[in-house]
This record gives sequence, C-alpha cells and structure tokens, in this order.
Amino acid sequence: MKYPENIPPEQLTVNASNDMLLFTAALSIVIGFILVYLGRKGKQLWMVTWSIGLIICSILMGISLLIKQV
Repeated sequence: MKYPENIPPEQLTVNASNDMLLFTAALSIVIGFILVYLGRKGKQLWMVTWSIGLIICSILMGISLLIKQV
C-alpha cells in the first residue's frame, strides 16, 4: 500500500496554523464577492448562489477561528 492508513492526529495539523486558515477565510470572502459581481454581470444564477455559499462558509470559519483564539 502506498499511503499509511493510520496517521497520528498531531501530524495532520502540523502544517496548518490558525493565522493561515484565517487568511484563507478572508481571501475566500474577497473571491466570493468578486464572483457574485461577475455572476450578476453575466446573469449566471448558479455562480451567484455558490459564491454566496462560499462567503457564508468563510465567515463562519473565520468566526470560529477567532472565537478559539480568544
């Protein structure tokens, strides 16, 4: 088998920090607003819908990260 089946939990989070995840959430919010604008301009309802979902999920992730840091 190529990949190990049991990876220790501490090894899974060794490369991800809360600051990196918070930056990813902020970047996703910006990308979401850009895609909402482009979706409305191009009259693509699916793009607007998925972009609003991206914004909501990113805001919730950012809030959860900020609550854990405090």
